[in-house]
Amino acid sequence: MSYPQQRYLGETGQISATLRPADNGPDLSMATGTRVHYLGTGGSTNGAYGLYRWEMGPRPGGASPHFHRTITESFYVLTGTVQLYDGDKWADGRPGDFLHVPEGGVHAFRNASGEPASMLVLFTPGAPREAYFEELAEITHSGRELTPEEWTELWLRHDQYAV
Repeated sequence: MSYPQQRYLGETGQISATLRPADNGPDLSMATGTRVHYLGTGGSTNGAYGLYRWEMGPRPGGASPHFHRTITESFYVLTGTVQLYDGDKWADGRPGDFLHVPEGGVHAFRNASGEPASMLVLFTPGAPREAYFEELAEITHSGRELTPEEWTELWLRHDQYAV
């Protein structure tokens, strides 16, 4: 394995770092009580990755088994217990546990503990996943019910394939 091709060709470096203070509020709140912080989006990382802090309230919720064709997804549990599905079995993820899912890997997550839990979610490369999460939040906040065909169309637009 070697380093990828250079992306910055300047000679002296540049002042371009960004700091997101920990006390910034969430970028998205879902009807389930989940709060999402967009720490780094594909847009802000020049397509390198997307990194989100996912804070789940005590109400049950999460993602059902699915896979992606274009992106990897990784989960790092920060607090509480997050059930992680590796395509074969569910396991209780605790603080410090990490699950990496390559392209095509079936996976899911949920908080079924009855207690708050949080995790980091990393996508590579930096696809515009926040648009998908915002659509889901709008659907749940509005109470709108999608037909199976509408769900399939939504998922296809966002590289999400149900299993």
